[in-house]
Amino acid sequence: MLRIVAALIIALSWIPAAGAVSETSAGTVAVGSPEGQAREVVEKTISEVLGVLRNPELSHEQRLSAIETIVIGHFDLYTMSRYVLARNWKRFSKEQQDEYVSSFRQYLSNNYGGRISRYDQFGVDVTGSRSESNGHVTVRTVVVGGEFAGAELDYRLQPKEGTWKVIDVKIEGISMVSNFRDQFKEVIGSGGPELLLQKLQEKNAAPASFDD
Repeated sequence: MLRIVAALIIALSWIPAAGAVSETSAGTVAVGSPEGQAREVVEKTISEVLGVLRNPELSHEQRLSAIETIVIGHFDLYTMSRYVLARNWKRFSKEQQDEYVSSFRQYLSNNYGGRISRYDQFGVDVTGSRSESNGHVTVRTVVVGGEFAGAELDYRLQPKEGTWKVIDVKIEGISMVSNFRDQFKEVIGSGGPELLLQKLQEKNAAPASFDD
């Protein structure tokens, strides 16, 4: 079950669902406010991905490459990767940290980026947002259409370099970062950073679910 949930989390966050974006939340968010800026990033990401998926002139490989570029622009993958390791981050040398971040990003892309054709029937409605005490903003959305219609996705963003970056996604209350943290913590506990890096290398050489 956890593997299915992890796949769904990544599929709907690493490749945001395609569809129209509409504002359905009660109240008004001031333009230029932290919440307004964060919501704009989420909406822009979904709209950009939608444009790629609807372009009939692009091959599957071109779509995947274009979407990866979009995600890299709007997701703080370094921070996300670090949050996954939590306290174990300090157990990695600088070289191991760099290798881990690169391998983790490749792992996400290899395993879930290729599923874009399965999600072109989805839409996403932005349903609200809230400011967090740590300066982060959570943008709430819901999937419209397809087999996961009604699924709630919360995008957590933090300010960085004059913009807002996604650092985690929750689907139905389950955090992508926490889900991977549990898996990676077990691997590190049994074999240290070296075993996690080895497993990521193996998965990237033959993409499959991490807990296969």
